[in-house]
Amino acid sequence: MEFKSQSAKKWFDKIAQSKHALWLLFALSFLETIIIPIPIELILIPLMAANRDRIWRLATVTTAGCLVASIVGYAVGMAVYESVGKWFIDAMGYQSAYESYKAFFDSHGFWAVLAVGILPIPFQVAMITAGAAGYSITLFVLAAVIARGLRYYGLAFLVKRFGEKAQSLWQKHAIAVSLGAGALLAAMYFGLKWVSQSIM
Repeated sequence: MEFKSQSAKKWFDKIAQSKHALWLLFALSFLETIIIPIPIELILIPLMAANRDRIWRLATVTTAGCLVASIVGYAVGMAVYESVGKWFIDAMGYQSAYESYKAFFDSHGFWAVLAVGILPIPFQVAMITAGAAGYSITLFVLAAVIARGLRYYGLAFLVKRFGEKAQSLWQKHAIAVSLGAGALLAAMYFGLKWVSQSIM
């Protein structure tokens, strides 16, 4: 987020230092995970840059907001997929993404949730699919924590290291990093699969 005026920057800094900043960030993370199609990084990076003394707390709160939203989405898929779940997928235009991801999820389970948590793919699809399939809530939560934890704590490290320059670095390299993480994830998956087959 680039500020076009000093007054806008001062306003944001004031919000960032507010005692309600953590609750606001939690709510924004929750909403971004559930429905808002705007990357939270646009707010999170400047917020971290303005609060470098509590940067890890911000990463934790953002991860927590995402996790709570993920459990809500899982519950929607598990309990009311035929009504609310299908309506949501149709309303958001995720029909083709859902069909493609469902086949991927049926084959790879945990790794499919982990992948969609790292890559720039709507996480709502993973939440509803896992819930509708009756997938283990423990494994789902574990995959979501790992995936989004890597994302937000990675951003915290980036801001801690580069400060306000982190925004431009993230915008410039976000796709490359996501693809790299996806490639690493694929290598881990096939490596573990090969090891397990060798042992058997």
